This record gives sequence, C-alpha cells and structure tokens, in this order.
Amino acid sequence: MKLTNAQYDVIKWIAQYLLPALGTLYFALASIWGLPYGEEIVGTITALDTFLAVIMGISTNTYKKAGGDK
Repeated sequence: MKLTNAQYDVIKWIAQYLLPALGTLYFALASIWGLPYGEEIVGTITALDTFLAVIMGISTNTYKKAGGDK
C-alpha cells in the first residue's frame, strides 16, 4: 500500500495529534462529568490510532522499497 504525500500527512496529523488529544479530552471529561463509556471510547480511539500507525508504517516501507527515499 502506497499513500500519496498528502494522504500520509493527513493520516500522520490525525494519528499523532488529533486522536491522542481527543482520547485524553474524553477521558478527562468523562471522569469529571460522569460521561458514559469512558474506557470503551478511549479504547476505541486508541485502537483506531494504532491502526493508522500500522497503515503509515506499511506505506513507509513500501515507499522505501520502491526507492522513494533517495
């Protein structure tokens, strides 16, 4: 699987900034305000984040094997 630079950049931003921040925010607010399913929602966000990291890793390896980092 090879992503375009734009796709990779968007996924990277989501995986590095958006999802961790969203998970932290929901976990904090769920604790403070008693929002439902705190662990389940944060677990889901973490699973999505891990999935995106794997997709990025596969794309990076494909890019390097194709000689894209010369």
